[in-house]
Amino acid sequence: MARKSVKVWIASFFLLTGAFGTSFAAPPSGQYPVAPVFSAVTLDAKSVGSAKLAGKPFIINFFASWCPPCRAEIPDMVSLQNLYAAKGFTFIGVAVSDKEATIRAFAKDNHITYPVVMGDDKLVAAFGRYVEGGIQAIPTSIVVNSSGRITQVITGGRSKEAFESIIVDLLRKPGTTK
Repeated sequence: MARKSVKVWIASFFLLTGAFGTSFAAPPSGQYPVAPVFSAVTLDAKSVGSAKLAGKPFIINFFASWCPPCRAEIPDMVSLQNLYAAKGFTFIGVAVSDKEATIRAFAKDNHITYPVVMGDDKLVAAFGRYVEGGIQAIPTSIVVNSSGRITQVITGGRSKEAFESIIVDLLRKPGTTK
């Protein structure tokens, strides 16, 4: 486990410094892959998952409390959640490589208003199959449109403006990003 944490930390360092970071958009055919079916329990004991999110766009964000690029983008994500939640959009935070008590304190200290769940192997693997090599770097964000299809996979931190552009596009054209 320590070896995996070091690997994730090293990858996060490279993302923070801009050494690498990837994103993909629509495949040439325009056919997006269907997001995996999932269900999880949030830190505040509420259920969240594909069934409850049906028909709504969301961004699932894999993060850790100790990850500098994660820590940098979370205040922007909170701001955007507060701005766009009433329009049907949500972020979902998936904490990895952290203890639940640490994430609870982190979520409280950062005023996180979107659902946060503890990532387990099953959830990470379900979404990791859409990331080349699996989810090995954080933050990793997976954008899902209102039709339940993955439209982007983003490895590395993003600015508020970048996230807002994605959200506005998702809300403007349900089921697409074009």
